[in-house]
Amino acid sequence: MPKLKQPKRKLKDTSVRSIKPAAPGERRLVYDSVVPNFAVRVTPRGHKSYVLITRFPGKHPTPRSLGRVGVISLAAAREKARAWLGMLGRGIDPAVEAERERQAAARKQACTFAAVVEDFVTDKLSGERRGRETERDIRKVLLSKWKSRPITDISDLDILMLINQKKKTAPAMARNLLGIARRLFQWAIDQRVYGLTISPCQGLKPAKIVGEKPVGQRTLSDDELFALWRAARRMGYPFGAAYQVLCFTALRLNEAVAASWPEFDLKNRLWVVPAARMKGRDTKAKPHAVPITDDLFAILESLPRFRGGDFVFTTTHGKKPCSISNKVKRHIDARMLRTLRALARQRGDDPAKVELAPWVNHDIRRSIRSRLSRLKIAEEVREAVLAHARPGIKGVYDVYDYAVEKREALELWAARLRAIVEPSPDDNKVVRLRTSA
Repeated sequence: MPKLKQPKRKLKDTSVRSIKPAAPGERRLVYDSVVPNFAVRVTPRGHKSYVLITRFPGKHPTPRSLGRVGVISLAAAREKARAWLGMLGRGIDPAVEAERERQAAARKQACTFAAVVEDFVTDKLSGERRGRETERDIRKVLLSKWKSRPITDISDLDILMLINQKKKTAPAMARNLLGIARRLFQWAIDQRVYGLTISPCQGLKPAKIVGEKPVGQRTLSDDELFALWRAARRMGYPFGAAYQVLCFTALRLNEAVAASWPEFDLKNRLWVVPAARMKGRDTKAKPHAVPITDDLFAILESLPRFRGGDFVFTTTHGKKPCSISNKVKRHIDARMLRTLRALARQRGDDPAKVELAPWVNHDIRRSIRSRLSRLKIAEEVREAVLAHARPGIKGVYDVYDYAVEKREALELWAARLRAIVEPSPDDNKVVRLRTSA
C-alpha cells in the first residue's frame, strides 16, 4: 500500500497536471472527493494514472489502474470508476467483465458482414464455376453497403431497399443480387457460428419484388450471325477468338472464356470442360466433352500460348482468363450494326432505318440450338450438345454421352455456319464483305 495519503479534494484537470512527483521509493495518492476510492497515483518519475482503491473479489483492498492520465480524461476515469463500483456492488469483478466484453467484441468483429463474406468466398465460391462473378457482385454491391455491420443486424428491409434501388436501372442484376444474398445468408445459418438463425431474405420473393423473370426468346438471324462473325474476326484475340469459339460450340460464355490448355486433347480432337466449370449446383455438375471439329481446331491452332499460364483467352499472358465485359459487348454490337447497315445498303434499303435489336451472349447458344433443330438433329443429341441435364429417370440411369452423335451434329452445324459467314462466290455477301464498313 502507498505510504503517503493526502486529504480528499475535488480533482480538476489543472490540479491533476500540477501534482508533483512522489518522493523516491514512494507512490503518492491524491484522492478525489467526488467519487469514493477514486484517486490519482503518482510515481517518483512523475508518471500519473487514475486508480480505484477498494476490495476486489478475492483480494485485499488494492489500487487498480483505470488508465493513464492524458490517455484517459478525468471525466472518463470518474465514469469508469463509478461503473466499476456498480459492478463490485453486484459481485462482478471489473477485470472479468472487461475480458468478457473483449471476447464479445472479438466475436462481433468475426460476425461482421465483411468477415462472413470472406469465409463464404473461401469455403463456397472458390470452387464454383461462376464463383469469381458472384464474388465480384458481392464485393461491389453488398459489401459496400454492409461491410462493418454485424450480419445479425441486417434486416429484410435493408435487403429490400437495396434490391428496389437496383431494379430501377438493372432488374436482372437486382434479381441476381437477391439470389446471391439468399445463398449467402442461408450458408451463414448452416455454419452455426455467426449467431444468425433466421435469414433476412426469408419471405422475399423475386417475382413479387422484381417481377417475373423474362424467358429468353431472342435468336440471331443469318445476317446477324454474319455480322457477329465479322465483328469477332476484326476484333481479334482474345475477345474475337472467344466469340468465334462460342459460335462453333454452343457453350455458355464462361465455359468457353475460362478454358485452359490442359482441357484440350488436340491429338484426339476432344475438349473436356471439367465439372467445376459446368453449370450445376453442388455435385450435380458433370464434365462436358466437346468434339473439336476442323473449324474449331483451326481456331485453336491459331491462338497464342504463354509461358506464364495456361488460360486460352487471356490478357495476362495466361495467368487469368479474360472477361467479356459490357464494354467488349458494346464494341461487338457497334461493329455488328455497321455491317448490318452495309448489308441493307447493298440491298437498296435505307441503312439509317436498320437497328440491332438488343441481344445477350447467351442468345448465341439459343441460336445454335434452334439451327440444330432445323438440321433435324435428334432432341437427345441437341440437349447433349448444350450439356443440358436429362430430366427424370433418364438423367439417373442413362449415362450414354452421345459422343459420336455430338461430333456429327457439331460438324453439320460448322458447315452451316461456314455457309452463313463465308458464303460462296456467287453470294452477294462476298461483295458486302469487301465494301461494307
